Amino acid sequence: MKKLMLMCNAGMSTSVLVRKMQNIADEKGIAIDIWAISEIDFEKNWRLADAILLGPQVSYMQDKVSEAVEGSIPVGVIAIVDYGRMDGEKVLAQGLALLEEE
Repeated sequence: MKKLMLMCNAGMSTSVLVRKMQNIADEKGIAIDIWAISEIDFEKNWRLADAILLGPQVSYMQDKVSEAVEGSIPVGVIAIVDYGRMDGEKVLAQGLALLEEE
């Protein structure tokens, strides 16, 4: 099962998005585990993930996160429009595409 971690400032709004994404994945029979964390929980969680998507509000951290994972897993930023609309289907597609880079 693939594992996709989403990260934002506090993990709150991203948790809503995770539920939408997981529901869509379940409906489509996609085996994926998706969860959200706050940026302060990054260090203790990133090794559990196969890919990381950052919320737009922490997009400035992309280089730092990429350095921390030392290229071992792909890191991307959720499209701001999809995040704002809480478009679980589009963000899931973005996450799945990122997982294919692995």
